[in-house]
This record gives sequence, C-alpha cells and structure tokens, in this order.
Amino acid sequence: MQTSALNCRRTLTRPALARRAVTRGFTMMELLVVLAILGLLAGLAISNVTGIFGGAQASTAQLFVKESMKTSLFTYRMTMGDYPSTADGLQALITAPGNKAGSWRGPYIEGGKVPLDPWNEPYQYASPGQKNKSSYDLWSKGPDKQSGTADDIGNWDDAHSVEAPK
Repeated sequence: MQTSALNCRRTLTRPALARRAVTRGFTMMELLVVLAILGLLAGLAISNVTGIFGGAQASTAQLFVKESMKTSLFTYRMTMGDYPSTADGLQALITAPGNKAGSWRGPYIEGGKVPLDPWNEPYQYASPGQKNKSSYDLWSKGPDKQSGTADDIGNWDDAHSVEAPK
C-alpha cells in the first residue's frame, strides 16, 4: 500500500505540481483591483487628514489671539501704563519703543520675535481696538490672508463684533 502511495506521488510530477501552484495564485486583474481599492482608501485618508489639520490651524490661531498674548500684553500694560500703540504694534513686546525706552522692562515675549499665524502671516494688532474699544484687537487674517473678511480670527466676542468696512 505504501508503494502505491509512492507511485501516486511520483505520478504527480513537476509539471502537475506547477499547474496546481499556478491555479492557487492571484490573477493580474485581481491584483490591479486590490491596488485600485488601496489607492482610493489612501486618497480618502489623506483628504480627511488635511481637513483635520485645517481645523487645527484655526484653533491654534484662536488660542494665540485669545490666550497666549494676553499675559504678555497685560504685563506690558502694567509696566508701561497702556497697551502698545497701533504704530508700535506687537514689536513693542520685543524691543523698546523709541518714545518709552526708559520705562520698558521687556522683552515680554520669549524667542526674540513675534510668531506668525498658522498661515505664515503676521498677526494684526490695533490699540485701541475697533471691536474691543477699551483695550486692543489682536487677530489673524485667517486662511484667505485678507483682513476684514469673515474668516478673520480675533480676540473679540463674535456676537458683538462689528462688520468690517468694505
């Protein structure tokens, strides 16, 4: 009985084994379909990640204008008696304004420069503010990089904001 099993095995020669191995593999069409599906999934994943980072940029700008600069500007105000003028801008937190060099105790921001917004644009500053009449306005021009548009991100309460002049 063992010899008949051996004979049976011997009858399945290499060409027969090769044919059986070929039938077990994937066809070129099946591989192309799988690659196409993987490409679609990768495209969807990348587009969703871009949306996530876009929301993070707006959140970062909002955090900066509403919280991060508050302490630096308040410390400047306590030392100098008022917020930096619109002409002096946020640069007054790093270098002493020419007319107030004697009382300046800065720098009030670490790093030696005013950070840019998430869209690599300078933050905008006005004192007194148009929207915060008793203090200052600090805002990012937003993704469109134009001041006075609906996507501006500022330190003011949106419910009380005034329409920007057109």
